[in-house]
Amino acid sequence: MQKKNREPADGTRILIVRLSAIGDVLHATAVVHNLKRIYPNCHLTWLVSPPADSLLQNNPDIDELLVWDRRIIDKAFAQKKFGTVLHCLKEAKVLLDAHEFDIALDIQGLFLSGLLTRLSGAPRRIGIHERHEGNFLFMSEMAPDIDEPHKIRRYMTALEPLGITAADFQPGLILALTDSQRKWAKEFWRAHGIEIGNPSRPLLLINTRTTWPDKNWPAKNFGLALRQLPPSVQLVFTGAPNDIPYIEEAQQPLDRPSLSIAGETNLRELAALFAEADLLLTGDTGPLYIAEAVGLTTLSLWGPTHPTIYGPLTAGHHFILSPHNCTACCKTKCRHKTNACMNAISPTIVANELINLLK
Repeated sequence: MQKKNREPADGTRILIVRLSAIGDVLHATAVVHNLKRIYPNCHLTWLVSPPADSLLQNNPDIDELLVWDRRIIDKAFAQKKFGTVLHCLKEAKVLLDAHEFDIALDIQGLFLSGLLTRLSGAPRRIGIHERHEGNFLFMSEMAPDIDEPHKIRRYMTALEPLGITAADFQPGLILALTDSQRKWAKEFWRAHGIEIGNPSRPLLLINTRTTWPDKNWPAKNFGLALRQLPPSVQLVFTGAPNDIPYIEEAQQPLDRPSLSIAGETNLRELAALFAEADLLLTGDTGPLYIAEAVGLTTLSLWGPTHPTIYGPLTAGHHFILSPHNCTACCKTKCRHKTNACMNAISPTIVANELINLLK
């Protein structure tokens, strides 16, 4: 592949391909923000899949959103319904053919994202050294590989062929909330009997689950940690409907009131609620990066993944790393089948850190 370090001219039409994964989509907003900051006159279009598309609405760096649901093709491929797979790809081609692109940046590194990048028709297609699924076959050029492990900094390499280097990078995720969404959040908390903006009654949000089972801290440990907090701290559990049984298990050790709003909000509503809180306790999962994007302080728990790879790069975020000798394997399933790294995190250590942060 020929290496082409050429800066885009004013009006250059650039396609961003980052389809899914809430945290990774938000990570990619840092790339787009730096691109638009340095080349404000380029036109940026982002190809994204639900539900992550809602997090990109009103983003000031994005000129146009193209929404294509990859969940349909993933399900069809798993079920070997190749006719449906072909139909989905044809729909994507029609969507992309309605636009003309000069450059396409694949910030996902999958075979699928590479194929969509090729279908965009962009003559210049830049890939990143992220995964090895034949993605490079669809690219006209590859960004340089780097030793830096953090995902955002690796995503940023896609901009190097455009003349933007690591020295130009400014960290920060972008999730734009409207005034009406902020107003809705205040009314939501009021309706649920939660005080906001009262330093003597801090609001702690708790996210108990992640999409990787082995990134989950045991539900009972959340309860054992939270029961050690002062009674003035307001406890609210967030999550999806499937998280409710785990939240109920976490609530059992508590001898104090707590609220669960699991299943009551969509992602943008959750972001608006986060913006009014004081602290989030969570694992390495999408809500951690929603919190970063809206400026909510976080305490996150880490075992099979590591904050040097995935953690927030901005200030106000605190990490508790597992003391176990087997960590940062980055495997979705524990090879020992014990989840020992997350189990090794002490509820008392978590409680003490929460108390310090809530002072």
